Amino acid sequence: MSNTVKVIECPRDAMQGIKAFIPTEKKVQYIQSLLRVGFDTIDFGSFVSPKAIPQMADSAEVLSQLDLSKTKSKLLAIVANTRGANDASQHEAIDYLGYPFSISENFQMRNTHKTIAQSVVTLSEILEIADQSNKEVVVYISMGFGNPYGDPWDVEIVGEWTERLAKMGVKILSLSDTIGSSDPENITYLFSNLIPAYE
Repeated sequence: MSNTVKVIECPRDAMQGIKAFIPTEKKVQYIQSLLRVGFDTIDFGSFVSPKAIPQMADSAEVLSQLDLSKTKSKLLAIVANTRGANDASQHEAIDYLGYPFSISENFQMRNTHKTIAQSVVTLSEILEIADQSNKEVVVYISMGFGNPYGDPWDVEIVGEWTERLAKMGVKILSLSDTIGSSDPENITYLFSNLIPAYE
């Protein structure tokens, strides 16, 4: 197993929480500065309904203005359905389609208006689109370190889902601490149990 740590830097997550619209040129300037740092991947934007996330409505325009000639960083865009996956796949500069998948039933419904079972079907369709367009899918496992809703969570549940998603063809799984509840103990607990299964 490689000892390399690959960092996905995520300005998109911070930007989408800001209500006032950030001018496109400001987004381009900031993401361009991140591309000079050397992150493995930049999660720069999303191809979702502008009604759901108005801040990301200009993601295609931002992408068109980025200078990628002097960076090795790869670009990731979030998609929530097949329409978004098809739209993002039209852009050659995008390497990864990011899909938010929660192992908390409550959060998955709040975040995507779909049950976990429905989201599995959507993910399967997105994997097909990605395969046809030479993209890779990154699944963000939301609520990966617990949830505030009382939904069941432990390493076995996380392990079952990582195994199931891997069998579907997902090669990159990112455990997401959606609510900032992780600490050194449960990070160690999760990864020391999960990593050996993929060595």
